[in-house]
Amino acid sequence: MATKSLSSNSYSFSKMNIDEDEWVESMRKSIVEHDDEMMGKIPVCIFTVPKVLLATDPESYIPQQVALGPFHHWRPEVYDMQRYKLAAARRTQKHMNVSFERIVEIMKKDDEARIRACYHKFLDMSGDALIWMMAVDMAFLLEFLQVYSMKEEGVRILDKVTSSMSHVVDVTGKKLSHMAILRDVVMVENQIPLFLIRTMMEHQFRKLTSGHEVKSADETLKMMLMGLYHELTPFHEQQLPDVDIDDCDHLLDFLYHMTVPNNKELGIMQAEIDIENEQITEINEEEQKVEESLAKQSEVRKVMNYIWNVLSKSNAGLVKLFKKLIFGRPMALLMKLPWKIISNLPLLKLMKEPMERMLERFNGQGEEKADDTSGDPKMPTIEEITIPSVMELVKAGILFSPVNGGIYDMSFDNITSTLYLPVIDLDVNTEVYLRNLVAYEACVAAGPLVVARYTELMNGIIDTEEDAKYLRERGIVLNHLKSDKEVADLWNGMSKSVKLTKVPKMDKVIEDVNLRYSRTWRVKIANFMNTYVFGSWKFLTIFAALFMLLLTGLQSFCSVYTCARIFHTLPDIQGGSPSDGN
Repeated sequence: MATKSLSSNSYSFSKMNIDEDEWVESMRKSIVEHDDEMMGKIPVCIFTVPKVLLATDPESYIPQQVALGPFHHWRPEVYDMQRYKLAAARRTQKHMNVSFERIVEIMKKDDEARIRACYHKFLDMSGDALIWMMAVDMAFLLEFLQVYSMKEEGVRILDKVTSSMSHVVDVTGKKLSHMAILRDVVMVENQIPLFLIRTMMEHQFRKLTSGHEVKSADETLKMMLMGLYHELTPFHEQQLPDVDIDDCDHLLDFLYHMTVPNNKELGIMQAEIDIENEQITEINEEEQKVEESLAKQSEVRKVMNYIWNVLSKSNAGLVKLFKKLIFGRPMALLMKLPWKIISNLPLLKLMKEPMERMLERFNGQGEEKADDTSGDPKMPTIEEITIPSVMELVKAGILFSPVNGGIYDMSFDNITSTLYLPVIDLDVNTEVYLRNLVAYEACVAAGPLVVARYTELMNGIIDTEEDAKYLRERGIVLNHLKSDKEVADLWNGMSKSVKLTKVPKMDKVIEDVNLRYSRTWRVKIANFMNTYVFGSWKFLTIFAALFMLLLTGLQSFCSVYTCARIFHTLPDIQGGSPSDGN
């Protein structure tokens, strides 16, 4: 029995169904024939999704209908599309100036090493299997992209699809199978190097002269990719960046450059640095104001501590008694009893949450719960972003307005207290599109994670269905999903990120919104009450002591001057009978 168990867990060649001769040949070619210097110059551009993202929603990252490339090729649920791939390859061969087999031979000779270098995982398959797989997948992808071809003036051409593909690929893009393929082709793990697609397209332009082949293939490919971008992008940019496909590694890389263009693609020169410096100056001025505000708060706290020390030294027993009366269990129960009624009053609504937090800080014996001994402030988790929700901002007087543009077009107007957000069109493809942009960005971006920061911002301001509804009514969210709740769930489900990031322009907008929000009278009162009243038992004890001293002085005054008829209900603090007005 033990032998059987050991045998079932062994990882032998027979167990893994590996041909030893092919394995040895692949090792030999990898070591002897590959040039390390050349391979080092080829950047890895096709990755697997980080596990922290994959765990949140696997179906958004793992192809469900069609596999492109080696990562998911052998999965049974997607291998059923192989018959359609082969049909596309046969049709592609009719439009090429050489045979399909000859194309495979050329790719195997010239591009095998480059193909393997593009994938960050070791591709454990023979060269013939890899090249044939890539060639057939490319033929299918090119036929699918022809649906999104565009004329020079930007009008989409709806090419006819052959009868054998008509129930899979739809020129209107409305069939479920077509929508599933559309989602699959943008997934990080389902990419094919763009240079291979260009190579195959060049052989399709057999009637053109050699001087125009590359240019025509590039133009046609770019029109296809632009049509695909218009189909997938949720944003409404007025001016699109000029992305060179020579700078793009694969289809998803092109879509990312269209969504997050660099300075070259935006046509921005060095003069932009002056604007950034001005923003830094503004930030420093705001930081100075915050420091001055904190300095004033520290002075208030010093005064409170001084009064507390005087009272505690003068009558420590009385202070201890007041503390027990204020924070003891009987008083806590008494304060909780009418709190639901009291908290409904307009001015006392602001005190509700701080008071509830204060009551939770003390246990049944009236002792304050132990604070964090480290004294370090709590660090936010990766998926958190410090910004109030939409409805909280609206109640604070902050307005929302749509702007037709991309991620970089968001801004905040301090004069009108208006937050300008790009219009986003949400449909069944948007979540998969944004999730894979975030995943790809995390794998390749050396700078700030712009798409991740945008999703964090939307996740921060959209907490509930009411938040999503308000943005829809303002024209910022164009909802093609079933309900506003699905919109809220979409953003809240994309809260995971792989690391903390900062994007200067977006962070400036978030900082301005938070600063404007903190200056409203509602927030100021709530912060003051939370900091100096409900967050400090010393303040409450001082207040109670001063109040009792006032009552004692008032009673002494009435014992000398006749005012018993007015204050005859005052109790005798010393324990005697009520004053009779002598």
